[in-house]
Amino acid sequence: MKKLSLQLRLIIFFLIIAGGVWISSAILAWSESKEQIDEFFDTYQLVLARQLSTVDWQNITPATQKSVNKIIDNLHDDGEEEDEALGMAVFNNQGHMIFHDNENGKQFRYTNKASGFSQQNIGRKKKPWRIVWLKSIDNKHTIAIGQELDYRNETALELIEETTLPWGCGLIILLAASIWLIYREFRPLKKVVNSINSRTSDNLSPIEFSDAPQEIKPLISAINQLFSRISSMLQMERSFIADAAHELRSPLTALNVQLDVIELAKDDPTTQQKALQNLREGLERSGHLVEQMLALSKLDNLSSNQTEEKLDWQEIIKASIAEHNDAASTKNIKITTNLKNKFSLQYGQKFLWSLLFRNLIDNAIKYSNNGAHIKIETKPNYIKISNNKTIIDKNTISRLGERFFRPAGNNNNGSGLGLSIVEKISAIHQCLLSYSYQKGTFCVTISKK
Repeated sequence: MKKLSLQLRLIIFFLIIAGGVWISSAILAWSESKEQIDEFFDTYQLVLARQLSTVDWQNITPATQKSVNKIIDNLHDDGEEEDEALGMAVFNNQGHMIFHDNENGKQFRYTNKASGFSQQNIGRKKKPWRIVWLKSIDNKHTIAIGQELDYRNETALELIEETTLPWGCGLIILLAASIWLIYREFRPLKKVVNSINSRTSDNLSPIEFSDAPQEIKPLISAINQLFSRISSMLQMERSFIADAAHELRSPLTALNVQLDVIELAKDDPTTQQKALQNLREGLERSGHLVEQMLALSKLDNLSSNQTEEKLDWQEIIKASIAEHNDAASTKNIKITTNLKNKFSLQYGQKFLWSLLFRNLIDNAIKYSNNGAHIKIETKPNYIKISNNKTIIDKNTISRLGERFFRPAGNNNNGSGLGLSIVEKISAIHQCLLSYSYQKGTFCVTISKK
């Protein structure tokens, strides 16, 4: 089932709550009104009974009853009388009815225990009546004044109707005004939705709604921030693709040249062998470049929320050194470590740190002269990798970490992405990467923020 919109849910909930409150109030008002009406009519019956108890009923005869009946029958009243809802009767001590109102009272039944208020079912329809029984002053007669309970209920309902009907009309007006207000206040949000839906895929400019309510402004701000991040990401990807295309063009051109040389040097085995060697090196260089580009692309889409594991710095660093022993031996480079003091970062992504050290050690070997000394040292606050016998100028240091940047005049095979990868991995683990150069020794330091 499709979930209802927030606007429709607010309207429905408001209708239910308002209707529930109105009905609850009507029920409470009915209960209170019924109680007050019962008290009023009980008092009225009791007062009437007391008045009739002072009458001398000794001389009442059947002729008197007939005369009273005739007077009642001939009585004309233009008012709204409710005689049928009242009844009166007088009984002697033997339980005989000696007088009644010629209406409902003549149906009252006397009981020996009749005293105070009681309830009887009167007439053919057995309707409930509330009757008060009171002894006369001479203690020889009993006065009975009754009232139909349905009349009391009807009176209470009429009172509630007169009270709650205006409030019900007012509630309907209030609900209509509330629904209109909810619709009106949701219009700015609909404008935002329409503005986003009408945009083209390349339009990432900020949403401008100066008249938006305060509650919607944080949402608009969050959307604009998302647009900004997406725009930056797209710009970075476009720049990366452009740089990659530019960097791949040169090695691919060189490979085509070597193929041409091989074809032209069919009768020159020496030239052909040299061209094959250059082709092999070019393929390795291109493969390394593609591998580094793929690694950097994955890092751009990687966050610090990936699954982390316990880091063993000695294992990671020594495994990375072992991968480069042959390359170091070729240039007679010595690699030493001081790993007694462990780096305080205990958890992270092990494969990323392995990639980081592979790139740093690979760079240190490539850009160091023969017989250099590479040192790797760990401290609680940082990891430092230094290599001597290196010459580098200040302008080059300031550009280290730029994608595809390689120092001028350098003939070593490389992609110019190694330090970019190192910086990205450090950032993912909330670490800082810094470079320093002094007296022929170049240092790369990784420290915690």
